[in-house]
Amino acid sequence: MAWLFLAGAIAAEIMATTALKLSDGFAHKGWSVLVVAGYAAAFLLLGQALKLQMEVGTAYAVWSGVGTAAIAAIGVLFLGETINLVKAAGIALIIGGVVVLNLAGGAH
Repeated sequence: MAWLFLAGAIAAEIMATTALKLSDGFAHKGWSVLVVAGYAAAFLLLGQALKLQMEVGTAYAVWSGVGTAAIAAIGVLFLGETINLVKAAGIALIIGGVVVLNLAGGAH
């Protein structure tokens, strides 16, 4: 169940971060409301995942790894941002770090 809360937290954070870009520095009120609501939901759901005995290091590693990769993909696919080999390698290293943490037993 902790993993479901974490997945929800990641989804809310990705939504909020995307809305942050679209808000144009909080100039657009609708997107700005979505930013605040999304981050609030993300932290509430993360808190529930941690309450269910998920290790904070594992939760944060998965959160940051999945969130970083997803936001980078959204930026490239939908927001006209660029990606190059160095950026792709950095994202791969972050994801690899999350995998190593989980294989090392941090998820148990």
